[in-house]
Amino acid sequence: MPDDGPESDVVRDTSSLATAAKVRVVGIDPGSLRTGVGFVDVGRDGRAQHVFHTTLNISREASFALRLKRIFNDLSELVREYQPQEAAIERVFMARNADSALKLGQARGAAICAVSRDTIAVFEYAPTEIKRAVVGGGAAQKTQIQHMVGMLLGIEGPIQADAADALAVAITHA
Repeated sequence: MPDDGPESDVVRDTSSLATAAKVRVVGIDPGSLRTGVGFVDVGRDGRAQHVFHTTLNISREASFALRLKRIFNDLSELVREYQPQEAAIERVFMARNADSALKLGQARGAAICAVSRDTIAVFEYAPTEIKRAVVGGGAAQKTQIQHMVGMLLGIEGPIQADAADALAVAITHA
């Protein structure tokens, strides 16, 4: 991954969660067709409490530019409503092909812009790091993540996979 340079607002040192009694974290699982978003409150003990989760489903028929705009606008609205102090996002990995990876990176960029415009610190986590934190192994399947996120946050019933991944990112940050 290229160096963001000295003026980057993307934080890679994840050692300091804000020091308030409770910190609201938004977790984001970016995608150009489905972006998972999950909000958790994190206490000083590092325990996460579920606040809200959703999946932004974006039409394939929309142009790519309009998809990015929708991610930005919808996520900006959720950030205004739920007012997180920190954001955690999944780091880009090499997808099936270069074009897919570029689209994922652009969707990720739209999401980062949406949360960082309100001076929210943004933290990045690798997919294997997220899986290890939530399930205990870096090769966990989506269904395992969904199950563990539900158990850890006390959510009954099924959680859509992208929303579960977003909550997993937030739990990893916690």
